[in-house]
Amino acid sequence: MFEVLSEHHLVALIGLGSGVLLGLAARLGRFCTLGAIEDLLYGGSDLRMRMWGIAIGIAILGSFGLMSAGFFAPSDSYYLSIRWMPMASIFGGLAFGYGMALAGNCGYGAVARLGGGDLRSFVIVLVMGVSTYVVLAGPLAPLRAALFPQQEVMSATPPGIAHQLGRFTNVPAEPIGMVLGIVLLAGSLASRGLWAKPKQIFWAAMVGLGVVLAWAGTAWVARTGFEGLPVVSHSFAAPLGDSILWWMTGSVRPLSFAVGSVAGVWAGAFLGSLIKGHFRWEACEDPRELRRQILGAALMGGGAVIAMGCTIGQGLSAFSVLAFSAPVTMAAIFAGAALGLRQLIVGFQPAE
Repeated sequence: MFEVLSEHHLVALIGLGSGVLLGLAARLGRFCTLGAIEDLLYGGSDLRMRMWGIAIGIAILGSFGLMSAGFFAPSDSYYLSIRWMPMASIFGGLAFGYGMALAGNCGYGAVARLGGGDLRSFVIVLVMGVSTYVVLAGPLAPLRAALFPQQEVMSATPPGIAHQLGRFTNVPAEPIGMVLGIVLLAGSLASRGLWAKPKQIFWAAMVGLGVVLAWAGTAWVARTGFEGLPVVSHSFAAPLGDSILWWMTGSVRPLSFAVGSVAGVWAGAFLGSLIKGHFRWEACEDPRELRRQILGAALMGGGAVIAMGCTIGQGLSAFSVLAFSAPVTMAAIFAGAALGLRQLIVGFQPAE
């Protein structure tokens, strides 16, 4: 295999293939973080929030199944190899969630909307990708490193829910993780309204499967290859910046999983929009809306770097390995988005 395709090409193809599932789910299954929060708070529907629970449950089952089979080591995951900083999860999550509400999309949602012809999302993708690198490796990197230093885990037990429970109970982390995944999956499926829409269940499961396929594929390349490439799954903060850099400097910069992942979501969303007949070019006609989206995208980029992930990076990939950071970051993102939505929809005046 490595004689025909390099390891960099392989991980990019893995990102592309699994990313297509996420892109199709966004367009055909209406899988969307902000949409789920808005439906829950203002639409009186928890259907799309339950879709998130299904995706997370499938991702947990698959990831801990890979660990149990010896195909994926917890230490290979970025989310279980970096010391967890609660304040980083809270502060970064709040900034990301508020920015998501202002922009009208997270990074994943923006790429998916771009696949449907929404040029406003192109601005969000560009600004978020650049702002991510400004905080990650640019002028604000020293301040970020001083306030929220990312350090490798020194303890033998990873900072994960299942692994810490296993340490206290002397039960292996893998069965604990799989049981927790089953409980979350069963709770999310316990809805007659959801079963009335089997397409939503299917596409939520495909999102979880996409996360698992990414772990499995990059772990296989890392295990059998020689480049020492990282074991990763989907996230849409730094990968947006990586993709921008690759398109500008591809002749001197190798392909990566991140580039393939972003391209896969775009391609899947484009295909899904054609299937639904929803593809149409859209542009921003209101300068105030554009200003709000630019500010929101900048907040999302910086917040994601501090929190070590976005709605997909923390909400699915980190959740799939039950990292401590995942539920805390997602709760903070929910709170930030709720604040932003309240500002946009009803304002901050008390109800009469």
